[in-house]
This record gives sequence, C-alpha cells and structure tokens, in this order.
Amino acid sequence: MNTFIPKLIGAFLNMFAYINQSMASNLALDLFSRPLKGRLKHPHPLLDSSDKKQLYYENLEIATYHWKGSKQTVLLAHGWQSNSVRWKNIIIRLQKNDYNIVALDAPAHGASGSKIFNAVLYSKFVEVVSKEFKPTILMGHSVGGMAISYFLKNNSNYRADTLVFLGTPAGFPAIFENYSDLMGYNKIVRAGMEVIIQKRFGQPSSYFNTAQFAKEIDCHCLLVHDEFDPVIPYTDALEIQSAFKNSHLFTTQGLGHGLKSKKVIDKIFDFIQA
Repeated sequence: MNTFIPKLIGAFLNMFAYINQSMASNLALDLFSRPLKGRLKHPHPLLDSSDKKQLYYENLEIATYHWKGSKQTVLLAHGWQSNSVRWKNIIIRLQKNDYNIVALDAPAHGASGSKIFNAVLYSKFVEVVSKEFKPTILMGHSVGGMAISYFLKNNSNYRADTLVFLGTPAGFPAIFENYSDLMGYNKIVRAGMEVIIQKRFGQPSSYFNTAQFAKEIDCHCLLVHDEFDPVIPYTDALEIQSAFKNSHLFTTQGLGHGLKSKKVIDKIFDFIQA
C-alpha cells in the first residue's frame, strides 16, 4: 500500500506528461517539495522550556528555540520531515555542559512558515538565524547539513569553528533520483523537472552538492554516517570527507539514518570539546 499510491500518482503524471510536460513536471516537483510529516501538532515540553523567537526570511516565519548558556553557541538544523524535537537528547547534553543552544525549524516543518521545502530556502533560514545568534558550532542532520554547507559556501566571511553533519547527502541528484524511482516517473517527467530546477534556481540539480561546497569551507567537521543507512548511502559520507580539508568520519552500524544513540552523542562531544 505504501508504494501503490506513489506509483499510481506517478503513472498519472507520466501519462499527463505526453499532453503537457511542463505542467506534469511542475506537479511532480511540487509533490517532492511538500513534506508529509514534521509539523508540530502539539506543544512539546522541550521546546516550551526554551526562549522562542520568530525570525523572518522575506515574509516567511522562522521558528527558533533558544536555551541560554555561557559556552559557545550551537546551531541545530534538523532534516526532512522532522523538527527541532529530534535534537532532544543532544540538547539535554548540551544544557548539562552549559552551551548556548539554538534550534530552528526548517521551511514547512515544525512551527516555521512556507508550504514548500527545498535546501536553498532552508539555507536562507539558516543564514537569518546565524546572523541573529552567531553560532560557531553548526550541527545538521541529513538535508540540514546540506543547508548549512550551502549557507557557508555563500557566506565566506562567516566564521564557524566546528561543523557536525549527521547522515548528510553529498549531492542532490541522488535524492532526486530516489524520489523519481519511488514515484515511477518516466524520462519525460524527469527531464521536465530538471528544466524547472534550472529555471527556478539558476543552476542544474548537480550544482547542489555538499561535497563541492565543502571544498570552500575552512573549519573542522565531524561526519557521522551509518554504513547501512537506507536513505543516504554511506558512499556520500566518503565523498564529503574527501572534499573537506579538516574532517573526521565516524562510522556506525545498525543506527540507520536517524543516528540516535548515546555513542553518537559521546562522539560529538569529544569532537566539539577537543
């Protein structure tokens, strides 16, 4: 059932593409940009314990959560179909060590604005929050890491000391291909989506590559990736590591894409406190 509905939608758009490629591809890309999960439907004690502040990128609200501390400021950027609650155990550990903590909800996630999500828009959210709170340690899970890398690539004067990327994809095309395979899109729809991406962002999908951005980022980076990650292949971590000047790869087994484990948190703290 979980694959039947996407394939049914994909089959419809495949047929429609023969009539109107542009409209079919726009619809396909729109589906890709709309998360089905990640909104905050109920209050959460962890987030309620923070100082909440709404920032803005253009007319879009950015939900931020601030736990004050005397040490370095840490920025937390979650991944696709998630929200700032995913950082609960790390936030608790950071609080115990008196770090100044800031988390944000991505576009169309948590309590933030927008109906659509993409890594470029997310990077703009990260930029606004970073300029407000000035974190020196930036931590991102999955596409959150990609958004951070794109922000730093486009803001070379911003000084970050340490990065932590958990399960972060190397490039956008692989994610795009996985989505297209899931939906069963034909070559007409796929080619049409690529044309739309080029028009919207001024670059082909291949341009959005964490590994390429990493070559222009000068700070220490810890990469955490599971060898059997079912969402983002382990080879992505190897590609990013080879591009970073100063990076360390911590490989796990059996933690999946979420990477929620005490040993991961221990490794993160060993790294940021070194």
